[in-house]
Amino acid sequence: MDVLLDVAGPVAVITLNRPAKLNAITPEMADALRACLDRVDADPAIRVAVLTGAGERSFCVGSDIRELDAYATPWEFRNRGDYGDAVRALRKPIVAAVNGYAYGGGLELAMACDIRLAATTATFAAPEIKLGWIGGSGQSALLAHSVGPGNAATMLLTGDPIDAARAKDWGLVTEVVPPDELLPAVRELAGKIAARPPIAAQTAKANLRAAYAMPLDQAIQYERDLQTVCMATADAAEGRAAFAARREPVFEGR
Repeated sequence: MDVLLDVAGPVAVITLNRPAKLNAITPEMADALRACLDRVDADPAIRVAVLTGAGERSFCVGSDIRELDAYATPWEFRNRGDYGDAVRALRKPIVAAVNGYAYGGGLELAMACDIRLAATTATFAAPEIKLGWIGGSGQSALLAHSVGPGNAATMLLTGDPIDAARAKDWGLVTEVVPPDELLPAVRELAGKIAARPPIAAQTAKANLRAAYAMPLDQAIQYERDLQTVCMATADAAEGRAAFAARREPVFEGR
């Protein structure tokens, strides 16, 4: 199978499993990835997802270029099911474990995740310009938000890769670790997030996404509305009771 789903307790690990092709995504893989994400969203026992690539060389190098000529018309290409959209649509938190090349659509996949950790061997690039096109899954907007307009322009206009250390300096990733420590570090982070109340975690994610798109006054009001929703949950009542009793809370997603 070219996309694997491994669920261990509240954490689901989704692995792009085509290492011989650097985890380049075919239309069939995109469909399988969407199916995995749908399962993660639908299962209340799963609280956090992790996205990574198989092998030591590549996280994902985007779409398999050999498949692009299979679209009959530009309009069919325009309206294809986009795997970056599918990751961004996930309600639950998702962490990228970037183990190697994150190029093109693979860069977009990583940026579609909420948090990115990288191996020291990881590199990041928007190489589409070298082939005559640009990214199409939010690459420019997501890069500008992550690394700033000037750094984004450097990546978009040259197509050249940056290494993991520079990606961290620019804010594209939050942590860089040796390759053999990457998945343990990501699992530890995912476990920490999974221990938080799931409604509040999903609300925090939705609020952060909205903050990018709203004027400040609207963003603050939206945050206050979402806070009110969270305060009405059983988990928030449990949090207050546990604080008063000086015990660890038990959150059930209610």
